[in-house]
Amino acid sequence: APGTSTSSAPRCWYQGAPREPGAHWTELGCQSCTCQVSTPSYPHLSLPHQSDVGLSRCVPLQGGQVLCEAVSCHVSCSHPLPAPAGSCCPSCTGCLHDGVTRAEGDVFSPSDGNCTVCVCLAGNVSCITPECPPGSCPSPSPADCCSCQPAKCSFRGHTYAHGTQFSLDGDDCTTCICWGGEVECSFAPCPMLDCPQHQRHLSPGQCCFTCRDPPAPPAGCFVDDNGVEFPIGQIWSPGDPCELCICQADGSVSCKRTDCVETCPYPIRIPGQCCPDCSAGCTYMGRIFYNNETFPSILDPCLSCICLVRAAPGIVRWFFWLLPCGLSPSFFLRCRKKLPGVSGLPPLPQPTPAGANARPSRIS
Repeated sequence: APGTSTSSAPRCWYQGAPREPGAHWTELGCQSCTCQVSTPSYPHLSLPHQSDVGLSRCVPLQGGQVLCEAVSCHVSCSHPLPAPAGSCCPSCTGCLHDGVTRAEGDVFSPSDGNCTVCVCLAGNVSCITPECPPGSCPSPSPADCCSCQPAKCSFRGHTYAHGTQFSLDGDDCTTCICWGGEVECSFAPCPMLDCPQHQRHLSPGQCCFTCRDPPAPPAGCFVDDNGVEFPIGQIWSPGDPCELCICQADGSVSCKRTDCVETCPYPIRIPGQCCPDCSAGCTYMGRIFYNNETFPSILDPCLSCICLVRAAPGIVRWFFWLLPCGLSPSFFLRCRKKLPGVSGLPPLPQPTPAGANARPSRIS
């Protein structure tokens, strides 16, 4: 027991065992313990000067004190190994990286790949990652050990990833692609057209112009609201015999009026015919007289003759009226003479009042 010790030097007792003053040791739980001994001073005591008097007899004995505290470890590496058995502090003779123990000098690649190379030196792990070229990656792939990401494209308020194809304006006429941060567009090729500009047409949803189908040729000409149709090339009169119309090849109608030139003083007008006829007349005794022309009779100088030509559809007839000189129409009704070769005389004109001219008026 501490009280029964015969040693004159103070010491520490810890768990039944003596410890020399200043001793250091480590207990379980990584506790660092130290034996500390202090010597008290007694200033009121005067020590004898005899040399045979021992100090131990004058200074009372006092036991030391054991002080323990947690072990403080100074680790000088970034990836130390866990403390080995019987030790409290980690070891820098290896590396612990991502839960994997690496030996001193070991060269390895991390589990996430990316072509990074690491080495374990004195508990420190140093890694080297390959540098990517500046800017975007033209062709990223795991084999090139490049961690950079290709640049995206911002185009007309939209963002597109590298390699994305899209159409411009929502149609398929222009196709664009995002490549390395740049947008490249190409237009759909269109065939050459052999039709005039005014016949080209762009349908909704189409990229290229096409030629319109030529219109079907007209079968004829429609001239009124009743649906009357004339074939192409047909010539007709719309009601006025002096106006002639023709149906053109394009379905249009072209009309033209005929200007008549009268070459005789009393032309005959034939129904359905535009211009008066001056060729109709009377032949009398080898002579030709125009319509409504008067002349003296060769057979009887006292007789006056008039050439009257009447026209009916398709028929032209001529005849004579014979008037005695100076006779009144009443006498003329009784003394009318018929010339040879003249037949089919029309009815005689009605008598005029007494004293009137003996020549009958023109029969129309």
